[in-house]
Amino acid sequence: MSDADILHPPLLTADLPGIGGRIKTEPEDFEVEEIPAYVPTGEGEFLYLWIEKRDMGAEYFLRQVARRLDLPNGEVGTAGMKDRRAVTRQWVSVPAVAETNLGKLEGDGLRLLRTSRHANKLRAGHLHGNRFRILLRDVVENAEALLPPIVERLKQIGVPNFYGPQRFGRDGETLTLGLGMLKGTQKPIRNPFLKKLALSAGQSALFNRHLAQRMRDGLLTTVIPGDVMAKTPFGGMFAADDVAAEQARMDRQEIVTAGPIFGRKMFPANGVAAEREAASMEAMGLTRESFGGFGKLMQGTRRHDRVFVADLAVEREEHGLRLSFSLPAGSYATVLLREFTKSEISDDDRIDEA
Repeated sequence: MSDADILHPPLLTADLPGIGGRIKTEPEDFEVEEIPAYVPTGEGEFLYLWIEKRDMGAEYFLRQVARRLDLPNGEVGTAGMKDRRAVTRQWVSVPAVAETNLGKLEGDGLRLLRTSRHANKLRAGHLHGNRFRILLRDVVENAEALLPPIVERLKQIGVPNFYGPQRFGRDGETLTLGLGMLKGTQKPIRNPFLKKLALSAGQSALFNRHLAQRMRDGLLTTVIPGDVMAKTPFGGMFAADDVAAEQARMDRQEIVTAGPIFGRKMFPANGVAAEREAASMEAMGLTRESFGGFGKLMQGTRRHDRVFVADLAVEREEHGLRLSFSLPAGSYATVLLREFTKSEISDDDRIDEA
């Protein structure tokens, strides 16, 4: 297995022909709507704004909201970053005192769709996922005939939950910095944001590599002794002791294996599963000690190896095929799209990771 598996991981449907296509020719080709973790109660000291933005980057969007409402940037709360070359809808929280300035918010790519109130500020991660409607243009002539077996397999098995290449920076530059810090060959980065991003890229690369190996060994849908399991779509984790019982539950899509996001407090695997995870670290030239010395940045966690897309649907439009589906927070639409196109989708945006 080569390091190409990190940036261009294996496909679940590699044996099925792809349909090609391009995305984001127009912002309306890529629609994203947030699935919030909760809805505002209608009462409280924070104003919740359901905002649609068009063709606007996430950081610029936050600055625009703050400027138009006459607020410091830090007073604007969001649950996740949304794509630039797209039409997106999401909740934004601001202090209730900004209500008098709401008339200044709309225009130049922003629409205020509705308002409410809630007791707390919206924080990063306060969402379940995103709904996508993505137009694939310039697909092959027989695309509609090629779609059914791809759709069926993805619905039955789920989507391998790889991190998309945008996680690792242009040409993998962010990943190079992160691995360098983990190995001690790169001086720590002073910029807090870039440091966190680079270290996270290193963790993500290890996850991708481990999941790719699991797929190559035919273990994507198989429980092995000591695997860490997670309830779907949300829930707690536990180690698999009774392999046969957990396999039956996984076959019913009640649980999935949870791959390693290495760090000091990562939920531990046991037995054969732990040995495989240690081998993944060693293959990248790392040990458990590599993750010390970074404080809260390297706590560690687990990530579902697969995500399910029960609402996956395709419809023909004038300019191509429109795919509709939902993904949980942290999953990548481009990873799913690759299963259809069988090609790398060029996109400089930070896309679809909520």
